[in-house]
Amino acid sequence: MTTPRSVLITGCSSGIGLDAARSLAARGWRVFATCRQEADCERLRAEGLESFRLDYADEDSIADALAEVLARTGGTLDALYNNGAFACPGAAEDLPRGALREIFEVNLFGYHDLTRRVIPVMRAQGHGRIVNCSSVLGLVGMRWRAAYVSTKFALEGLTDVLRVEMRGTGIQISLIEPGPIPTRIRENSIPHFEKWIDWQNSPRVDEYRSLLHRLYEPKQGPDPFELPCSAVTKKLIHALESRRPRGRYYVTNATHLMGLARRILPTAALDWLIARS
Repeated sequence: MTTPRSVLITGCSSGIGLDAARSLAARGWRVFATCRQEADCERLRAEGLESFRLDYADEDSIADALAEVLARTGGTLDALYNNGAFACPGAAEDLPRGALREIFEVNLFGYHDLTRRVIPVMRAQGHGRIVNCSSVLGLVGMRWRAAYVSTKFALEGLTDVLRVEMRGTGIQISLIEPGPIPTRIRENSIPHFEKWIDWQNSPRVDEYRSLLHRLYEPKQGPDPFELPCSAVTKKLIHALESRRPRGRYYVTNATHLMGLARRILPTAALDWLIARS
């Protein structure tokens, strides 16, 4: 009997991570679907997935989660999908140092910590796939998203260097860059906005008042560029199963458009385009 390939996925409570976990399990992968909250892990275990806690902000939980994976597999892991992240909306000038420290701990440092722990396992076995979920906002910056954008720009650079450095090791490194995808990232950003952004004392208070409905009210229909979570999973499957995985995977027309615009437009023209979007 062939041993199924194994993959550790983070951020599986909903959205992209949950779709990836379910889809890969259906394809025969042994999926370790981790979540930040134990209640979400219990829900995933109830539907038959192997699930336990992993919180990027908690170094001990990262170490414990990987130890659990290796105990269950006998010391091997074929793939890692770094996916969990959060946003903290607000103008760049209103972001205190603590807000950036908190978001970088999860969106960048946690990814890097887990990846560093996984690499020795993959080196020892002579193969592995590591896929980092970035964003169209890792290619271009957009207003009111400075905290999230800065983490994704950093992730792009870190992953690019890692991909070059891993050449010849048998470990393949890829980035996935989704555009608009229906996830809970907007709803999940509200506590961070309320914790860190003193918008009522901001010089942009009138702009905040005109935009708060976009944060607090339900979306009125899908984004015209939006694709389902399964579109991201389709690219993930190629990154994990193809003999020649790509270094980058764009998902949605928005990502293709912005990726092209970044390459061909002068900075002033790109700024104009982004300001209108």
